[in-house]
Amino acid sequence: MRKCRVGLVGAGGVAQRHARVLAGFDDVELVGVTDVAPEAASALAGQHGGRACADVAELLATDLDAVYVCVPPFAHGPAEEAVIEAGVPMFVEKPVAVDLSTAERIADLVARRGLRTAVGHHWRYLSVLDQARDLLADRPVRMVSGAWLDKVPPVAWWSRRDRSGGPVVEQAAHVLDLIRVLAGEVTEVTAYGNGTPPPVDGADIDSVTTAALRFADGAVGTLSAACVLGWKHRAGLEILADGLALAITEDGLSIRDADGERHVPADPEAARVAVDRAFVDAVRGIGDDVRVPYAEALATQRLALAVADSARTGATVRLATATATAPAALASGVTVDA
Repeated sequence: MRKCRVGLVGAGGVAQRHARVLAGFDDVELVGVTDVAPEAASALAGQHGGRACADVAELLATDLDAVYVCVPPFAHGPAEEAVIEAGVPMFVEKPVAVDLSTAERIADLVARRGLRTAVGHHWRYLSVLDQARDLLADRPVRMVSGAWLDKVPPVAWWSRRDRSGGPVVEQAAHVLDLIRVLAGEVTEVTAYGNGTPPPVDGADIDSVTTAALRFADGAVGTLSAACVLGWKHRAGLEILADGLALAITEDGLSIRDADGERHVPADPEAARVAVDRAFVDAVRGIGDDVRVPYAEALATQRLALAVADSARTGATVRLATATATAPAALASGVTVDA
């Protein structure tokens, strides 16, 4: 079997990370890179043996087996549409869009084409996640507390709401995704932003956001997001069930129950490798461990945008779930209370 021929749309930091991981796989060949900054595409392609392409059309003409779309939130849409039209399996970095209409349009096109997809929610591949799920298997979740408390990343678009979607959509989506996995679907969100942007030129996002969450199975929870620090302070979630307290981050799982307190370490770099390995194996037909196809990422996108919309409008947002017992399937409808 020939190597899996991969093309990259985007040459920024996240694309560079994926390129490094893919270059370490002996069954992958990085064929080409395209970016709105040609010099960035040339640098990344040259580093890993591929070629720089002028645009997505030229990239797709290079006989690819898979495409990675690693663009900022506001740039999603046109690249995915071109890849879907070409019928090439597609990995999309999160968040999948800055808005809901773009994500829904792409999800519909993917479904109609029956295209193999994956989205970069690599926290789903943390080694401790299965252990957390096992511990919660026979104990209903009562309360969840998620947080992403950090700094403003050093990219100009991040502090603009119309470019990034804000911290909840761009960063805290990782936490919201794990909340859905471990606690089930959220049915109601009431959120507040402080109305004050971080001290960055052109910023119009809230520097802090907090939200109250109600779950389909009766649990309640909170989410906090902040970008007022000079460091990454904390990113993860705590879960309370009967007689059990869990705290999970990229670095590990802390457990406290009747047997005492213990910590199980995790390797975030291994998770970043695993998400790429799973997609490549699925494309090559030798594995089936894609944990977040595009339709599943859309459900997390809906939740993140519900939090952001509630904070922006001051209204409660209700999300319609397909069933209260199917935590991975979020229906399309949302209701906003004035």
